[in-house]
Amino acid sequence: MIKIESLTLQRGPLRLLGNANLTLHAGQKVGLLGTNGAGKSSLFALLRGELGPDAGSCTLPADWRISHMRQEIEDLDRIAVEYVLDGDFELRRVQQRLAEAERNQDGQTLGALYAELDALNGFSADSRARTLLAGLGFTPEQCDAPVGDFSGGWRMRLNLAQALMCPSELLLLDEPTNHLDLDAILWLEDWLKAYRGTLLLISHDRDFLDAVVEHIVHVAEQQLTLYRGGYSQFERTRAERLVQQQAAFEKQQAQREHMQRYIARFRAQATKARQAQSRLKALERMELIGPAHIDSPFSFSFREADQQSSPLLDLHEATVGYGDSAVLEQVKLQLVPGARIGVLGPNGAGKSTLIKTLAGSLPLLAGELKTGEHLAIGYFAQHQLDSLDPEASPLLHLARIAPAERDQTLRNFLGGFDFRGDRIDEPVRHFSGGEKARLALALIAWQKPNLLLLDEPTNHLDMEMRHALTLALQQFEGAMLLVSHDRALIRDTTDELWLVADGRLQVYPDDLDTYTRWLAQFRQQQNELRNSAAGPAQNEEKIDAKTQRRLAAEQRQRLAPLRRQIEKLEQQMNSLAAELEEIEQTLGDTELYNPEHKERLKALLARQASARQSLEDVEARWLEASEELEACSE
Repeated sequence: MIKIESLTLQRGPLRLLGNANLTLHAGQKVGLLGTNGAGKSSLFALLRGELGPDAGSCTLPADWRISHMRQEIEDLDRIAVEYVLDGDFELRRVQQRLAEAERNQDGQTLGALYAELDALNGFSADSRARTLLAGLGFTPEQCDAPVGDFSGGWRMRLNLAQALMCPSELLLLDEPTNHLDLDAILWLEDWLKAYRGTLLLISHDRDFLDAVVEHIVHVAEQQLTLYRGGYSQFERTRAERLVQQQAAFEKQQAQREHMQRYIARFRAQATKARQAQSRLKALERMELIGPAHIDSPFSFSFREADQQSSPLLDLHEATVGYGDSAVLEQVKLQLVPGARIGVLGPNGAGKSTLIKTLAGSLPLLAGELKTGEHLAIGYFAQHQLDSLDPEASPLLHLARIAPAERDQTLRNFLGGFDFRGDRIDEPVRHFSGGEKARLALALIAWQKPNLLLLDEPTNHLDMEMRHALTLALQQFEGAMLLVSHDRALIRDTTDELWLVADGRLQVYPDDLDTYTRWLAQFRQQQNELRNSAAGPAQNEEKIDAKTQRRLAAEQRQRLAPLRRQIEKLEQQMNSLAAELEEIEQTLGDTELYNPEHKERLKALLARQASARQSLEDVEARWLEASEELEACSE
């Protein structure tokens, strides 16, 4: 186990932890949360033995092998698959000794070393390394390419693959999803679920945390607090504690107002589409956890556009791509004010290519792109962080696009993105990736866009900034096209999904949960196409029309009870939702929190908890029944 007792940890004059205690048991999967600078990475360094405690102790079993994700790559000439294999230090040691024994023709030593190699599963090591790389999005050709051929984000994927390749009892991962697309994230989730050692994970992806970890350690106020459950459970538990404070309650009410307005747009469709139902559920969950973010340093909105056009943008029979290489063909889309679209698709399918074309960064290869008279695009992409002036401060960046605005107005606006005090006047060259991303978003928000084109806007953003961005996007009145591996952001800010796959763009009729299953099937099909040799197609049995009609009738008869069950559950969900809404409206009365109403408040809170639990139970049964119906219908 990992045992931390009375631990004090400092970085220079800054105390990160003071008299902190924590016990983690072998095999636990734990998410590590905390604001930037709270001490998460320093705790990792302590566990790796790179830092010592200033007081107290941190102990773990002496025989534990520790693997962690490196941040740099020195040898750029190393072949990718060889670089990943370097993560297994013991394997490399045995392979080196084998090479020496073969040169010396030492038969006795060779026999012993081959036995060691077999015990280390060394004969399958190359295959396992290539499997890791394939899961993280590398093609077979890329596996044999030099590390120097890859961009910074892909080099981080190589570092992640190397960490996973290393046999370990303790795996430390610091933001492993930052440079991954959704394909790779889903693959990594499955890999980590099967990992048998102890996992400590720093991540700002709430869905990823919920899928992988069963405990959360919150680093705050120089303490380490252990919570049972994933991120969503942590958020609810912390919210329940904070809601006892009046300040937290008042902030929750303010958030509830705009949440209810947003929910109202979809309530009528809630029982008609799984996507709408899942969005409603997500928004209701967000309404309940607002107080967990009361201490967030971020509070901002996108300034309202002066004018609108309808449509804002119209793409007709378009071909998009690079040079003479088409990526998507026959693309037809129209964006009008209020459109809120999440773009899904496998890695390399053309999501970023589409957004770059709409933003004007790539020329159309064919077709026609019409733009509205008052179109004002706010475009966010990772390469824009590199275009920031490294010598200019946040204040100077904003002043350049708003030269006539008062200095204090600019400072107040940047304060919502947590650029305050001396930091607002410091050159960008000293900033982290997260700070640069926040500044890029601030510049977009200031310029009053009526169309947001967002390509992975949450990379480098911490949990609090992601929450603030979600709230800002929910209040945004213009159109939005979003590409993101953050499923929570897609689920909570979009009302329509589009799918980019097989060279086409089409409306995706289902929800994110269905998409993850589709993506798994798509990956499997791609692997089968790559691995299978061409051969004669098997003869398929032909079924005559009469037999088909009989089978269809039997299928409908089998599914009828299941459909009736789903309709009944939907009625129960609507009833419970109405009851919850009535209770929460009553709880919105501030008079209720006076001492003389203590017993009534207590009873209402108990009814709220009971109704909420009942709704969650019914929703779970509804989802299970819906998935069963879907599976039986296939």
